[in-house]
Amino acid sequence: MDRRQIQIPFLSIVCLLLAGFHGVAQSAVDQKHLETSLRMIGHQVLLSSGDSTSRVLPIVESDGRYRIEFESEFDFTPEALVATINRVVDDTRIADRYIVEVEECQTGQVVYGYEMDYLEESDIVPCQQRVQPRSCYNILFTLKEKGGATTLWHRAGGIFSSRPAVKLGQLGYLLVFLLFALTFAGFFFLWKRKNRSPANPNLVALGDYRLDRRNAKLLIEEERIELTGKEADLLLLLHGAVNTTVEREVLLRAVWGDEGDYVGRTLDVFVSKLRKKLLADPKVKIVNIRGVGYKLVVEE
Repeated sequence: MDRRQIQIPFLSIVCLLLAGFHGVAQSAVDQKHLETSLRMIGHQVLLSSGDSTSRVLPIVESDGRYRIEFESEFDFTPEALVATINRVVDDTRIADRYIVEVEECQTGQVVYGYEMDYLEESDIVPCQQRVQPRSCYNILFTLKEKGGATTLWHRAGGIFSSRPAVKLGQLGYLLVFLLFALTFAGFFFLWKRKNRSPANPNLVALGDYRLDRRNAKLLIEEERIELTGKEADLLLLLHGAVNTTVEREVLLRAVWGDEGDYVGRTLDVFVSKLRKKLLADPKVKIVNIRGVGYKLVVEE
């Protein structure tokens, strides 16, 4: 298995892991932004009722429904309440579809509520002029499931998702776990594959070729190129001194020895045959060093 076979799945896994960590980090940022924006709604509601000193208590969330609780009692008019909440939502871009309910602290009874859906440009804000007396109230803010502007993708590039960011935060942790599991499985697969197919000691790397010295063949992709024994010996000898000139006498003596069945042009003829069999990879060349010998050049 060559380096590219390892690099491609490894880099893919790394990219998935980085995407998962980014998604979790971005979900945490969106959750923080949402809670801060809801507290801002609470402060603005108090200010509109003339209270600039009372505190907004910590936000409580349950299944996408956020409860804004207050330290002190206040009164409100629906018209001012709607204007205040919608202004903060527009400024902070925490949602495009949501439901607002106002409940009495003691009884838990909802005394006022409205729904906003900017996608459908609906206006279903009832009883705007009815004044609500001073009392202890909680404001319930519910993100609707479809088209939430707080999704990761929407905030990143304006693409709508089907769930708000707070939900994606929970899914993000599951995503990271799954990515770690995939990473482990990927490396285990590569390890098993490597051990199942150990390197063949009879194969010699030669650019994109593999020289099978036992069977005297050149392998490239699915092609099998037959070599004569002399061609294989000559190529191995040149490979042993790759990118270095080997003298003619050395080549003749090493390949043909004392056989005496060669003439002056024999080496040139074999080199010519090898050159034709190496044409599939232009990075591999046998170069003639005039008056000296030959050199196998393998470019990186």
